[in-house]
Amino acid sequence: MARHAASNNQRRALLRVGLTVAAAGAAIGAGGAAAQAAPMLPLGAPQAAGHAADSLDVPAGVEHALPGALAPVKSLQLDPLANTGVDPLDNAVGTQIADFKPVSTAMLTDPVARGGALRDLPLVGQATALIPG
Repeated sequence: MARHAASNNQRRALLRVGLTVAAAGAAIGAGGAAAQAAPMLPLGAPQAAGHAADSLDVPAGVEHALPGALAPVKSLQLDPLANTGVDPLDNAVGTQIADFKPVSTAMLTDPVARGGALRDLPLVGQATALIPG
C-alpha cells in the first residue's frame, strides 16, 4: 500500500508512539537535572562546615546508592554464549615439551567459557574487592 494511502489511524498511532517516547525522554532528562541539583557532600564524611578542600564532593545519597548499583557488575555473566555449542571463546591451546609440565591457556579461558563473572577471573577477580557492593 502506498504511503499516501495509509489510513489516518496508523498515522495517529505512530504520532502517539512518538510523542510518548519524547515525553519519556524528557522525564528522564528532568530526573537527571534534579539529581545534579542535589546538595554536595564530601565522600566518606558527614557534611561539616570546614571540610578539606581536597576531598571529593559527591551528591547526597550517591555514597549509599553506589554499592547497590555496582554490585551486579561483579556477578554479571561476561560471555552471553557461555555453555553453548557456538561459543567462540570456548577454546584452549596447550603444549607439552618432552617431560616438562604441560602449558595451556585453559586457565585463562575456562572461567569465561563456563559462564563466569568478573569476580571469577584469575587476576581481575581479586581487584573486584575494590568495587563497592
